[in-house]
Amino acid sequence: MRIIRQTGWAGLATFCSAAVMSAGMSFVTVPAQAAFELPEGERITHVGVVARSIPQKEEYELYDPKIGKNFDLAKFWMRADLRVRPVMRNGVCFGSNIVGNGACNGPNSGTTPNGTPGKANDFYAQQLTRLGIGYDLSPDVNFYMELQDSRTWGGNGANGKEGIQDDARNQNGCATANGGGNCGTLGVRAAYMLIRNFAGFQGLSVKAGRQYVVFGNQSLFGAFDWSNTGFSHDGVMLQYGTKAWDSYAGWFRTSESDLGQAVPVGALNPGIGPSTVNNGNANLDSDILMFYNQIKSVPGFIIEPYYFLYSNRYNSADNRGQGLGTAKHSNQTRHNVGGRIEMRKGNFDAMNETIYQFGQMGDTGGPNGAGYGNQKYLHISAWATRTWIGYTHYESAWKPRLAFNFDYASGDGRANCTIGGNTDCKTSNTFENMYPTNHMHMGYMDVQGWKNMMSPSVNFQFRPSTDDHIEIWATSLNLANTKDNWYRATQGVYIFSKTNNTKRHIGDEIDFAWTHMFMDGKLSFQAVYGHMFAGGYIAENLGTSADQDWAYAQLWINF
Repeated sequence: MRIIRQTGWAGLATFCSAAVMSAGMSFVTVPAQAAFELPEGERITHVGVVARSIPQKEEYELYDPKIGKNFDLAKFWMRADLRVRPVMRNGVCFGSNIVGNGACNGPNSGTTPNGTPGKANDFYAQQLTRLGIGYDLSPDVNFYMELQDSRTWGGNGANGKEGIQDDARNQNGCATANGGGNCGTLGVRAAYMLIRNFAGFQGLSVKAGRQYVVFGNQSLFGAFDWSNTGFSHDGVMLQYGTKAWDSYAGWFRTSESDLGQAVPVGALNPGIGPSTVNNGNANLDSDILMFYNQIKSVPGFIIEPYYFLYSNRYNSADNRGQGLGTAKHSNQTRHNVGGRIEMRKGNFDAMNETIYQFGQMGDTGGPNGAGYGNQKYLHISAWATRTWIGYTHYESAWKPRLAFNFDYASGDGRANCTIGGNTDCKTSNTFENMYPTNHMHMGYMDVQGWKNMMSPSVNFQFRPSTDDHIEIWATSLNLANTKDNWYRATQGVYIFSKTNNTKRHIGDEIDFAWTHMFMDGKLSFQAVYGHMFAGGYIAENLGTSADQDWAYAQLWINF
């Protein structure tokens, strides 16, 4: 009361406001102990210890920002990539025009070719820039973030309207040439923490955050560095390693439907996913659960058994526009059991990977048209195999290697039953290619995915100098099931097959590649040319049949 009499009510209000502000600040930063009168030797210990829901080793500054006390420049490291690549492709659709989504024709429920004659040639230049920032908090704890800028030269223009909105004045990465909805070329390729010997358990590591998932020879999970963005996944991976074997267990969220990117609070909003009905359902997500093993105890061999589950819980019509072979078709539960074995002894090497997929899937064209929602009436039974056998003459200065390959992936004769043609839909046996680096497996022209295909090939490589590598690759492209479609390397339909198609041979591809390394491999130049001779399948289903040419030159610096 004496304080009130001396200062008045205004003074009391000021006093109370200051007290409240001080109390509030105590929950966001450690109090300046010298500002309070405390018993000698005592400190305030009852503030919010984890006010940011994290260990609060670094304080929020009141005004003047400071370098974190935990930062040590000696533990900081960086790495970077810069790639420039012009690409040319003539005869993209073999004498026909592209009709959309990369396909050369639409679904064909009839018995006549349905391509539209025309020229589909293309030339463009891409640039990829990556900057990785790492910090080793300790020998067992690592932080890493990789920024990535992916751009096509001239791609910021407004539908070709030079002088209105063009690259010379628009550097914000808004690709308005694609309708204005694809803005931002700068992204995050990786952002994770890696903790080794987790919780004191020797050999156990945890990697949490956005990360690469690369296994085996990248047939199903690869970095896909040929593309201008590559693959990365959001989730958690556990790894336990010994001298004899390694095991990996992971969970990755591939699609989130009910919480927008960077939503400021965690409350559920109406669904952000593509579903047209029931879009407030928080279960409309997709995930991958993975268990991968590598056995290293057999001399000369690597043996990799694995299992993973792909669970897509979106409604049936959300992603099914290219039929039952649509990549990552919605509303499916797909189990994957397989293994890879690789042998290297002396001059010989061999590899085989075989995988079987089973489960259930739903689509809109089910019995009596009642396929929407979460009904799964389609039975999945698909498989694929890949085999390489090679011989390298290490005794020769040029190190020549000759290798033979055979790839197979199953298809389904009713792949188009829900978008025309046969409506008796019971199975979905087109192999799902997942997240691969197809560019390194079935010819460099990227005209073939590992689905509904059968492809023998022969590959010859040699090194005329320590810095030069030359490769010649010949591949025969065929369908596994003539009633299913031809799928390109990006896993979308290239050509829809007729309902009565009997042609299996797509064509023959030959590739020539030269790579030259500079500066101990930190800088490389590569030039590649490929030619595809059109086979009988193309003329039978498009009505046109012209060969395709493809080439690129690439300059890449990495440090």
